Amino acid sequence: MSQQQAREKYAAGYYADKLEEGLEFQDIATRTLYQRGVVVVGYASRRFQKSQGENMLGAEIKHDGRFRETGNLYFETEEKAHPDRPSWMKSGIHRGDNAWLFVIGDERKFWVFSTKYLRRLERRYPKVETATSKGFLMPLADADGYCLRAIEASGE
Repeated sequence: MSQQQAREKYAAGYYADKLEEGLEFQDIATRTLYQRGVVVVGYASRRFQKSQGENMLGAEIKHDGRFRETGNLYFETEEKAHPDRPSWMKSGIHRGDNAWLFVIGDERKFWVFSTKYLRRLERRYPKVETATSKGFLMPLADADGYCLRAIEASGE
């Protein structure tokens, strides 16, 4: 995707829509984990999210709405809030917060990984870069072997 296409998507609300999808997935994942005895207490303020992480458990929770189509999970390592920003910020498995777990998937299935282990595995996989994100792709067959747990999510 070109820089111009990324700007147009941003202006059309694409990233706001993706944020809402991510928040909905986070609710599904935390509810599903709660039903299995794992309590995820999220931080609401920007201050605590930036300094501590998404939640008290130390789980980074990310929606990947395309893994069924691509056959891969996408792990982000750097991001830009806007396509016109010149600098990249560490994100995902490289965020400097309390995250020791990385939860990724969709409303029907998600995987729980060790963040530390993902950092070690990162160099084995193809790198991907868009106008606002850098990361790597892990085939689903590998995800099942490297994750701590694969979980079928709860229905409504």
